[in-house]
Amino acid sequence: MSTVRARECDGGVRLLTLARPPANAIDEALLTDLDAALAAARGDDAVRAIVLTGAGAFFSAGFDLTAAPRDPAATARLNALYRDAHVALLAFPKPTLAMVNGHAIAGGLVMALACDYRLGLDGDYRVGLNEIAIGASFPKAAFEIVRLRLAHARASELLLGAALYPASQALRLGIVDELLPAETLEPTVLRRAARLGAFPRDAYAHTKAALVAGALARIDAETAAEAERATAVWLSAESRAARAAQRHKLGMKEGA
Repeated sequence: MSTVRARECDGGVRLLTLARPPANAIDEALLTDLDAALAAARGDDAVRAIVLTGAGAFFSAGFDLTAAPRDPAATARLNALYRDAHVALLAFPKPTLAMVNGHAIAGGLVMALACDYRLGLDGDYRVGLNEIAIGASFPKAAFEIVRLRLAHARASELLLGAALYPASQALRLGIVDELLPAETLEPTVLRRAARLGAFPRDAYAHTKAALVAGALARIDAETAAEAERATAVWLSAESRAARAAQRHKLGMKEGA
């Protein structure tokens, strides 16, 4: 069963819902399913825009910390899947909106930032980029997405401070463009997606491509040595200990 559900909405909007309970955490299956869902939406002329959201209390908690340790080949495959799915989302030629309906943490927040616009729930949940706190290095694609979307000062605060913030801080941080009450969140997001999708398709795609070209070029220019350094950070003893402490704090089973 796919970890990304699709639903057709008015105005040519396709709603993609991350559905990997309990936290919609990122793993190989979710990345593969997201990439396939994006490819299907890209190739379907009836789809004018997509909305990305999460099932349950999470948009996404980021990488699955309970996954079994991966060998170098499996790690390389995961990194390639992550890069491909996020490049596909960032470069998607049609309008993309993130409906941040719950916790958006680490890689989960990066996924939201890869969308053109982000509208969030005015509710009780957390957002943040806490990778450093758990000994995780940023994949090149993730770093470039953050750098593209956020002002330098706010990116520094989120990346280096590694804190998790209440959703009420999401506007100040530039994570979302607006916070909306629960009863109006989905209809507002779908209505705005339909409005953007009604623009001439080629004009939107051309302008968007120019906006993200620099980030995509930097992602594409990543060298094997750069990727290996990022993996080495993830595998260091101190980083592994930080993740073990995080799993213990959250009552998770052992993982990578």
